[in-house]
Amino acid sequence: MINVTVINMRSLIKYIAITCVLVILVSGIRGLVENLSGKGNMLSTTFGNVSFISCIEDTLPNRKSEIKRFEENSRKVSSRGSTLRRMLGVELNMMDTIIEDREEEGVVETAPEVEQQVATNVETTQIEENNITPKFNGEYGTVKVKNESNKEITADILTPNIELENKKDILIFHTHTCESYTATENFNYQMTGTYRTTDLNYSVARVGTELENQLTGYGFNVTHDQTYHDYPQYSGSYGKSLKTVENILSSKPETQMVIDLHRDAVGSKPEYAPSVKIGDETAAQLMFVIGTDGGGLQHLNWQQNLKFAVKVQQKANELYPGLFRPIIIRNSRYNQHVTKAAVIIEVGATGNTMEQCLTSMKYLAKVLEEVNK
Repeated sequence: MINVTVINMRSLIKYIAITCVLVILVSGIRGLVENLSGKGNMLSTTFGNVSFISCIEDTLPNRKSEIKRFEENSRKVSSRGSTLRRMLGVELNMMDTIIEDREEEGVVETAPEVEQQVATNVETTQIEENNITPKFNGEYGTVKVKNESNKEITADILTPNIELENKKDILIFHTHTCESYTATENFNYQMTGTYRTTDLNYSVARVGTELENQLTGYGFNVTHDQTYHDYPQYSGSYGKSLKTVENILSSKPETQMVIDLHRDAVGSKPEYAPSVKIGDETAAQLMFVIGTDGGGLQHLNWQQNLKFAVKVQQKANELYPGLFRPIIIRNSRYNQHVTKAAVIIEVGATGNTMEQCLTSMKYLAKVLEEVNK
């Protein structure tokens, strides 16, 4: 139904444009007639009681019928011009009514308002319920890491001495677009798999839209791709998402910040819901997953990616301690070879709600804004 409405609106606008052109032509012809009539009046003054038209009729009797036809046609055109003006007024009123009706039906959408006044001096506490104790085997300052790769992670590798040349462009995409969360009254949906849905309003893609809106409010240029990479087949998701990212970067080669937004995998406890209390709000915890070349694939950027993650998490720990869980480092490349600031960010787990994940994006955006000042 939405597609049909859009086509009718375009046809209506096209019709109105054609009508406007006809009105302009009619007005021009009418003006020409009025000018000729004016000149006839001036000449009638010169010749006394004998009109200019009468002189022509007497002088050129064979043109008499043509002049009468011209006068009749002029009156008809003028009358048609008035009719067209009335028609145009009616069509414009109809157009206003249609737009008002579509707005009432919710078809005409407006960009959501985003609250940019995000507090940074609030108390933050990790919620223990439905959580697990985070494990790690390395640290850099306040940042903890869990190295699951075959790479030796030294302090030098973790040192966040990285500067981006482009701090304004961000690409957000989803290798596992259908990942979803625990349903709530406001976000109630029908699962099409185990904590999965093809409805982008209830999957991790909706979380990506919130992050996009928040970042845009801070002046970032955001590209958010919601292509399905794990549907209808889950296998091969990373191969499909790589093609998507490469296509986007081919037209935006200056982009350096690339975020693959996920939800943590389904574990043995579906109620697992890593969360943190920030002020009066409950937010899903976040986690960086950084790939390496440990799996055998060339990956020249993995250390830069790791440094970028450490830099962001340092700022997050400063502003909102506990918002991030320890960084996980793995052998797989995860398509992060495409830029020097490419990361996976996992938002919550199956036990978290959409509301908690949307709240997290507000604070993540604030952290990224502070890092890129």
